Amino acid sequence: MATKSAPDSKRRSERSRRAIYDAALELVSEVGYAKLTIEAIASRAGVGKQTIYRWWPSKGAVLLDAFIDLGTQASVEASTEAGHELEYEIPDSGDLEADLKYVVRATIDELKNPKYDAPYRALAAEGMLNDEIGAEYVEKLLEPSLQLYVKRLRIAQEAGQVAPEVDPRIALELWTGPIAQRWLQRTGPLTHEYGDKLVEYALHGIAPR
Repeated sequence: MATKSAPDSKRRSERSRRAIYDAALELVSEVGYAKLTIEAIASRAGVGKQTIYRWWPSKGAVLLDAFIDLGTQASVEASTEAGHELEYEIPDSGDLEADLKYVVRATIDELKNPKYDAPYRALAAEGMLNDEIGAEYVEKLLEPSLQLYVKRLRIAQEAGQVAPEVDPRIALELWTGPIAQRWLQRTGPLTHEYGDKLVEYALHGIAPR
């Protein structure tokens, strides 16, 4: 007599988690963060809202994990296409300005991508109101990316391309800060040309030479 295998609860939980992530990202793009609810996420994902509350305390926490997972999936896809595991680093071609412009342009493209724009804005807004979400947003999303700039600037310092007394963690804000402001507040067009100018002004200054 054939015996049935027991249901794999771990696999079922992973399917539910994936469905919840997808639902949260879809809905925040469709209705905005203000109208996003746990009930709507549960309905779209096909789970009970108690399932969501068992794993997350709020819609902001759901969205944060969903957005982190989105980045992880993108990394996995890139690794698969490359045929080996990729560890993202800012390129080191020996030309600091060119390398920074390359990454700044990629950042601008990502911020303007509808897939990332709505959830990113929602998390940025929620992080200003919710201290816990804000701290996680910085720790898990922002700071790891900023540390890539720190590492590249330190390499440039060792090569004599950046003054030794410069604090890389402060210096990087000369271009990341204005990009974030223009994107969040829509104070002007967010273009590659704008990003290039920020890098140039940061590296060469604005005083006449």
